[in-house]
Amino acid sequence: MDNNKIMIVGTGNVGASIAFALINQRTAVNEIVLTDIIAKDAEGEAMDLRDALAVAPSYVKISNGTYKDAKDCDVVVITAGAAQKPGETRMDLLKKNVNILQGMVEQIMASGFNGIFLVVTNPMDVLTYFTMKFSGLPAEKVIGSGTVLDSARLRQRIAGYLNVNAKSVHAYQIGEHGDSELTVWSLADMGGQKIEEMLPKDVRDGISEFVKNEAYDIIEKKGSTHYGIATCVAQILNCILNDEMRVLPVSSYDTFSGVSFGFPTVVGREGVIRRLDVKISEQEGIALQKSINQLKAAIKSCEK
Repeated sequence: MDNNKIMIVGTGNVGASIAFALINQRTAVNEIVLTDIIAKDAEGEAMDLRDALAVAPSYVKISNGTYKDAKDCDVVVITAGAAQKPGETRMDLLKKNVNILQGMVEQIMASGFNGIFLVVTNPMDVLTYFTMKFSGLPAEKVIGSGTVLDSARLRQRIAGYLNVNAKSVHAYQIGEHGDSELTVWSLADMGGQKIEEMLPKDVRDGISEFVKNEAYDIIEKKGSTHYGIATCVAQILNCILNDEMRVLPVSSYDTFSGVSFGFPTVVGREGVIRRLDVKISEQEGIALQKSINQLKAAIKSCEK
């Protein structure tokens, strides 16, 4: 379509923060439509965001609308759903959000939408799988935000120990965006130097635990996480619309296992260009399989 028009479904903290992140940077997005089950909330957010346009670095057309407006959108970002409460795991949200998702996706598809879905709502990997199922779109056009945020947390934490800019650290969290995710230390490097050789195992284990649990810590302290994920989603959107062909650990469909999970993936205008065939250690492979098995069990528990 090449309108560079996106729809953000859900104008809670995450949805509104994504729009805010986009207008505060040079972005490929030309138009944002906000929609929410509480229509006046979407309208209020659109009004508030438009007030920033006179001084923002990008001019982006911002409006509120309905699912019918998805017809000519290039990407629909799904952030709507029941929120994760303190002490609640992402999987506790599952059945609640699968039911909400089905109604949303069916209405969006009824508009004539033929773009890319970008799923952010938790439990995100499972909802990415069900978005593919409910929409009938090919797998490459349904992406989840994956472990992009987790990997950003990981790189930031490693960078703190090495006293370098996090942009110079190449490292990935993979698997479920949740409790069973894992750090691929065998592939992590900084300037070509292996992180495994630079940081002792106890430090690496501590970093992995921190990355896995930070969301719970933030939720306990302030109720939700939204700035980190919003900035990561803005990066994914720019990557798609600019056809950047960047490697990002988005949640993409794995034909071998039959589920979607975070894994290094080339992302461009068509969505998923390809999943990389990376060689990980045997121990990491076992941990990844455990993560996949958890996702399979979660999907099975919702299959009707």
